[in-house]
Amino acid sequence: MQLILASSSRARLETLRAAGLQPVPIRPETDETARIDESVSELTCRLAREKGEDVLRILREQDLLGAATVLLACDTMLEFEGHTYGKPGTRASVVSRWMRMRGRQGVVHTGHYVAVLRDGTMRQATREAVTVLSFADLTEQEIADYAATGEPEGVAGGFTIDSFGGPFITRIEGDPHNVVGISLPLVRQILLDLGVAWFDLWPIPPGTRGRG
Repeated sequence: MQLILASSSRARLETLRAAGLQPVPIRPETDETARIDESVSELTCRLAREKGEDVLRILREQDLLGAATVLLACDTMLEFEGHTYGKPGTRASVVSRWMRMRGRQGVVHTGHYVAVLRDGTMRQATREAVTVLSFADLTEQEIADYAATGEPEGVAGGFTIDSFGGPFITRIEGDPHNVVGISLPLVRQILLDLGVAWFDLWPIPPGTRGRG
């Protein structure tokens, strides 16, 4: 089956590749502005769905939909002190955010949208994964040095666990993949509920790797 990742996230792409899949990434063009009184759960699920629907539109317009296609879209936000945070965008925002987060906890929310198109029909589902994080009590110099790497400016919440930010996360409650921006266990379950087995998406059938 053709697997489409409606995302420009390198971390999501590499996570799926490490799990044996070979998705084709396509960048969605979606307005990520939150609506008034929209909870972080509602926001991430809505944006994931809208990203997926936008890429489905692109595929249809360019006649790129295969006979059997799975499309996956995600959106990740950090909930901290009752507020929702996406990408900081600037070094100053990174420093300000980490000065508040250090030594405390935050909650990572990721909305997941999966669409399965097969035999002329489409089945779809949208669900959320939640992971609780504890942040190390960083010194001001550590915060400045981390901000200077440029990494946290462009990632949800202003941190990573699979790159430079890894040493600054002291505890994880929930799926660690979710912090990267995609919960593999949740995706597997959604696929099963939509009639697709995980290994149906493998480009090479299980048990055949390494055979000469």
